[in-house]
Formats: sequence, structure tokens, C-alpha cells
Amino acid sequence: MLQTLESEVGSGRTEFEIGEYMTRLTADIISRTEFDSSYEKGKQIFHLLNVLQNLCAQASRHLCLPGSRFFPSKYNREIKSLKSEVERLLMEIIQSRKDCVEIGRSSSYGNDLLGMLLNEMQKQKKLGNGFSLNLQLIMDECKTFFFAGHETTALLLTWTVMLLASNPSWQDKVRAQIKQVCNGEPPSVDHLPKLTLLNMVINESLRLYPPASVLPRMAFEDIKLGDLHIPKGLSIWIPVLAIHHSEELWGKDANEFNPERFASKSYIPGRFIPFAAGPRNCVGQAFAMMEAKTILAMLISQFSFTISDNYRHAPVIVLTIKPKYGVQVCLKPIEE
Repeated sequence: MLQTLESEVGSGRTEFEIGEYMTRLTADIISRTEFDSSYEKGKQIFHLLNVLQNLCAQASRHLCLPGSRFFPSKYNREIKSLKSEVERLLMEIIQSRKDCVEIGRSSSYGNDLLGMLLNEMQKQKKLGNGFSLNLQLIMDECKTFFFAGHETTALLLTWTVMLLASNPSWQDKVRAQIKQVCNGEPPSVDHLPKLTLLNMVINESLRLYPPASVLPRMAFEDIKLGDLHIPKGLSIWIPVLAIHHSEELWGKDANEFNPERFASKSYIPGRFIPFAAGPRNCVGQAFAMMEAKTILAMLISQFSFTISDNYRHAPVIVLTIKPKYGVQVCLKPIEE
């Protein structure tokens, strides 16, 4: 991606809609990481999940009667068809892995994310544990990794570039630290924890533009939450966007870009929901954060960027928070 940008800047182009580049890059990364040799089929699955996401988002803008999701309407048939096609493609990949192991062509299901899940499922079966992964859970996890490693990461990168382009002093601070820590080398796993300023900027970007504006959860058992009794089966919606912009929690500058708040000793982690709550998403979140830090560090090292005059600030919610008209930035190579 960086070579493409460098080539286009060299040919005279200065303005770029950075979201397009981030979307293609993260799709490429998660396709190879999750499906490895089934990369092309992975891209097909991601396209279908994007269409399905946009359809599902329409439901939140319409009044729904109880039980209406079971009506054989065109909308419901389309959602059902897309869901079936996604699961059919996933099952093809899974069955292909299983066949290779069963006929002895391979000793494992692979070392990509899907392979790790299948290997764990086989291990749990041999141990005879009470809870074990099944194929439906594995398919659900593959979809979760899509959103954690592709959709939300692309949006995090896009919004962060917009904020740094609008705040050049912070861009300069982050670039200086990257140069000091990485010393001209591509960022490694050892470098990432030392990029504290970049981490503060990413957290502030996630606070202002959380990829998920709400988190729906269902209670699997009766629980007590403060003075509230939450019965089993109740659907709970956590208003992430409202929490992240609460003046009571963040102060009078709650709507302003201020990464310093994440360096403060008064910062309370419980105020902040970076990607999604719940242990099942922890691996996806860790992977997404490493991915985002690496990409941003490399981009900031090679280019300085400013907001284009053509940029129109219009965040919209389509399950995730997206820039309606994209994010146009002007890129300039960093002179060594």
C-alpha cells in the first residue's frame, strides 16, 4: 500500500481518499491471516458480510412488529440467502481442511486462525471436555474476526489518520517517537509497546469514533447489575457512543481530540470500550491493535498528511461509524 501511495505521489497526485486504501489493506491482511491458502474465497466471504451488514443496519431505521423477522418478505429472504451463502463458503473451506487431515495429506488443519480453531476443536474432542467448539461456533468466530480484524480496524485507521491530519502537532510528536524507537526500521513486535504516544492517539480515536456505537448482549443466565435484576434471555444494549462522549466521565472537552487524557493518572479504564466487550473477542482485539499500530507507524514514518479542502465531516452509523463521504487527505513524502 505504501509503495502504491509513493508511486502515485511521485506521478503528481496529492489527494487521496485514505479509507479506500485502508479497507483494501485490512481485507488483504485478515484474508491471509484467517484463511491463508483460501484467500480468494475469504475475500468473497468478506464482500457478502459487508452486504449483509448494510442490510441489517436498515432494520434499526424502521419500526418492526413483533415476529416480523419471520415474515417471508423480500428483505428477510435476502438476509437469509446471504447468511446461508456465507456459511456455505465457510463450510467448504472447513470441509476441505478436514478432508486433508482425514486422508493423511496434512497432519494439522493449518496455522492460520481457522486452522487454530479446528485444531482446538479436535483437541477438546479427544480430551472429552464438557464444552467444546463445534462447527457453528467456529463459523461465528470467523465472522467475529472479520469485524475485529477488517471492518473495525479499517475504520480505526481511517478516523485516526483524519484526526492526525487535523492535528499536525500530534502527528509530529508521534513521528518523532516512532523515529526514536524504530530507528528507521519497520516496527516490530518489540517496538509496539514503546510507541506510547501512538497508543494514546489510537485510544482517543477509538473514544471519539468507536467502531461499534452500541454493543448488544444477551443474558445467558439471571444476573444482578447494581440494583437491577437482569433475567435470563434479556437483550441488553450498551450505549458505547454515549459513554465515550459523556462530559460526566470525560470532562468538558469530551467532544475534543485530546490524547493526553489517556496519559493521566485519573483515567479510569472502565469508562472506555475499545472494540467490544467479552472474552471471546480478546484475541481479535489484540490482533487488531497490533495491526493498526504497525500500519500507522509505517504510514506516519513515510508521509506527512493534512486534511484536504474537499473533506466533508459526516460520520454516519451503519452498525459501525463510517465517514459518509470518505476521508480525503493530502500526502507529502517525508524527506530523509
